Amino acid sequence: MQILAGDIGGTNTRLALYRVSCAAALELITEQTYASQTHESIETILQHFLRQPIAEPIERICLGLAGPVIDQICDTTNLPWRVSATEIKLRFGFEDSWLLNDLEANAWGVEMLPEADLFTLNPGAADAAGNRSIIAAGTGLGEAGLYWDGQAYRPFPSEGGHADFSPADKLEFTLFEALSDRYGHVSWERLVSGPGLETLHAFLRGYHGIDTPAWLRQEMNRIGAAAAVANAGLEQRDPLCRETLELFVRLYAREAGNHALKIMATGGVYLGGGIAPRILPALRDGAFMSNFLAKGRMRHIMQAMPVSVILNDKTALIGAAHYARLQ
Repeated sequence: MQILAGDIGGTNTRLALYRVSCAAALELITEQTYASQTHESIETILQHFLRQPIAEPIERICLGLAGPVIDQICDTTNLPWRVSATEIKLRFGFEDSWLLNDLEANAWGVEMLPEADLFTLNPGAADAAGNRSIIAAGTGLGEAGLYWDGQAYRPFPSEGGHADFSPADKLEFTLFEALSDRYGHVSWERLVSGPGLETLHAFLRGYHGIDTPAWLRQEMNRIGAAAAVANAGLEQRDPLCRETLELFVRLYAREAGNHALKIMATGGVYLGGGIAPRILPALRDGAFMSNFLAKGRMRHIMQAMPVSVILNDKTALIGAAHYARLQ
């Protein structure tokens, strides 16, 4: 059996073809990445992918999408796409098709990862068990959970990244007021994401009255504002970029702790997405865990939660294929 898996984000769409072996293992056959914004729909990307020679029929397709999936239809959050599992199945002739929220797909993939694909920020309790949380900052902020039913983990989606941002000090209240004037509703995704990193940098630049250096503007034009700010912050080449990165890490940690506490993620917390592995040195220096643990009387519960960074950028693809294989 062959399965086509997808990880559809606001920046990139990744498709991978897997073969299910006799031992039920997933064997990667081919993988392609497409720039999401340059295509008018997922169907056009699928058409392009399926033009390549494929030796065996593809029976199943499962796509993880950045957006809420309701009745197997998804209006993607950061793309102008409406995706329907039924329409994809009929148009391309697959036997079965499924849509998952992209973080739910990541949750299905977590169970398939070896220890080498995880970096531990907090070991937690030796006997840690129970629900798990996954939170991922990238183009947006995704959140999902894994419910422990006593025998197995059952992934479930969430749109918690769009919940209200809660400022905690004078600087953050000023930030909130500025964004509230601009957007009305201020979500965690506005700040804990790639665009959020740009927003934080622009806010702090105005707050301190500091101009962007010419060399940093050049870097922003070359590799993108978020990447340039993160790199300069990590390498401590610019004090404002370093402050931006530190604020980003604090906010990421607080919302990771919020989500973990709300679903009682005593079995572990996972940081996914593209940003966490790239800023790993900033996550390791203690500030992340300090803010993650800062939940008042619940601190002892937070300390017992294992916290890890997912290093494998194919986790959502693996998860989507794993889900399709189990159906």
